Formats: sequence, C-alpha cells, structure tokens
Amino acid sequence: MEEFFSWLVTTIGTLGYPGIVLLMFIESTFIPLPSELVIPPAGYLIYQNQMSWTGVIFSGTIGSVLGALFNYSIAVYLGRPFILKYGKYFGVSQKHFVKGEEFFLKHGTISTFIGRLILGIRHYISFPAGLWRMHLGKFCFYTALGAAIWVFILTYIGYFVGNNKEKVLQISKQWSGYIIIGCILLIIAYIIWNKKKSSNL
Repeated sequence: MEEFFSWLVTTIGTLGYPGIVLLMFIESTFIPLPSELVIPPAGYLIYQNQMSWTGVIFSGTIGSVLGALFNYSIAVYLGRPFILKYGKYFGVSQKHFVKGEEFFLKHGTISTFIGRLILGIRHYISFPAGLWRMHLGKFCFYTALGAAIWVFILTYIGYFVGNNKEKVLQISKQWSGYIIIGCILLIIAYIIWNKKKSSNL
C-alpha cells in the first residue's frame, strides 16, 4: 500500500490536474479506488508548491461529477428499462417503482448531496438519481457541492499530514465520522423544515 501511495503521488505530479480528473472519475464510478488515496497526495503536492488549492479542488470536483454522470447514464439508459421490464421478477412492482420515483423527485436534492458525503454511498447515489430521472441540472449541482466539500477536506488533510498514508487514512476516518454527524443534523433540520412547509400549505 505504501508503494501504491507513493505511485499516486508520482502519477499525480506527472499527469497534473488531468490526472486528478481521471482518477476521481474512476473513484466516482463503481470501481473501488478510494478518494482517500487520490486527493491527499495532491494536497501534499500543494504543500510542495507543485499544485494549487484551486486547481486540485476544481479538478477533483470535475472528476467526481463526470464519474457520477457516468453512473447516472447507466441507470437511465440501462437500469430504468430493465427495472420497468423485469423488476416484477425481483420483487419491484410498478407501484413500488412509482413510490420510489415520487420520493426521489421530492427529496432527490438532499439525498444526492448527503449521499456524496458518506463513505460507501457516494459511489452509488448516482444510480437511484438516474433510475428515477432526477433533474440533470440539480443532480450536477448537488453532486458537485457534496464532492467539492469532500475534496476540500481530503486536500486539507494531505496538505498538513503530508505523504503519510497511515495518518491520512486515520484522519479521513475521523472526518467521515464528523460528516456523518453533520449529515444527521442536516436531515433533522430538513425534516423539520419540510413539516413546517407542509403545515403552511
């Protein structure tokens, strides 16, 4: 793993910002390449004055959005027709599908934003968004917003921790915990706001 981490630092240093876009594109699809191993090396290169904060965060966010759009497209053009045609054989009736679509059309923005911040979900939140055809503009915006926050955190970690894989992974896990707490509070605030909005109608 140490050799792989060093290879990433060298690769990103050689390929520059296009390399970050490519690696984050891969990370945002269903291919298991943790962002915790991609962005911190770029933060370390910022510390060495070989890259800029703006360039790393922008490149990481763009790569994340492109990977998410790849998954979104798969869900729209392959997943949706398959579920509509064969879903009943897997316990997904037309009624269930419509309910899921209604939920995601109503709460897709908060689901996409939070999903991009949570480990184990960020790679796959694009599939339900595509399956239920979330508005593409909103999908891109909230995907970019969530991705930018996570990329900034990882860049910050790499900048101050340096080329130390163990510390990077340890601090990344700590921040993942903080993010989960923040997301829970955000969900609670969203539910309260949604109830007040419904009661005012």
